[in-house]
Amino acid sequence: MNGSGDELNQSNPKQTLLARDERQFHEQVTRGTRLLQERKLQEALPLLKRAHELRPDHTDTALNLASAYIMMGRHKLAVPVLEEAVKQAPAMAQLWINLGAAYLGNPILATDEQQTKAIAAFQRALQIDPFAPSAAYNIGLVHIDRGERDKAIAAFHLATQSDPDDMDAIRLLKKLQA
Repeated sequence: MNGSGDELNQSNPKQTLLARDERQFHEQVTRGTRLLQERKLQEALPLLKRAHELRPDHTDTALNLASAYIMMGRHKLAVPVLEEAVKQAPAMAQLWINLGAAYLGNPILATDEQQTKAIAAFQRALQIDPFAPSAAYNIGLVHIDRGERDKAIAAFHLATQSDPDDMDAIRLLKKLQA
């Protein structure tokens, strides 16, 4: 044994492959996340998909991949990614918010089942974090679409408590109370 690092690398090719995959993962997720933040969705998507393939248990990557799908209007593709992520990190409110958005899909075309699942996901986010951004507001919007005025008022009231500067929630609350 001469102490060279080459012997170690040659004797453990699995470790070398794991290190390469880890580097690839970090490169893909870093670039993909930056592009997502810049709203360059077509460029971000393949990078985030590859990162998710390399580390399907990484919840932040799953969240970013699902966010890209949602922003692109591909809600159905986001659902399984988020359903798996909430199993791994059930106390992460943002996963539940995104899952609600994915379940809902296009609000104009949403079925009763989609709306019900979306409300449940948004409510789960609020159980985790009573001030979860947009959760109560989204619940209010769904209740408006369902014609459930009193439930919408309650949701928008909660939204204005968690974000007193949410002008949309304030406007909708005043409109519903008038």
